Amino acid sequence: MEPVEMEKTTPSGIVLPDTVDKKPQLGKVLAIGPADDKAKKVICKVGDTIVYRKWGGEDFEYQNRKLMFVKFDDVLGVVKN
Repeated sequence: MEPVEMEKTTPSGIVLPDTVDKKPQLGKVLAIGPADDKAKKVICKVGDTIVYRKWGGEDFEYQNRKLMFVKFDDVLGVVKN
């Protein structure tokens, strides 16, 4: 999954400084691994934008891209366009 950058301006127009370290909770699904017996029903597919738990997932970098592994249990929902 690739995290989606959060807006630096709130809906009311307040500009947030760079010192505000807010971890994103949205990401675009790049691939899905096999579900194990403990996993809940898979609710997303490749290409979906998902909402995940605030501190869920494992960050890593691959080919100069910031990516993340997220467990099925950490996926809260799918954003519909």
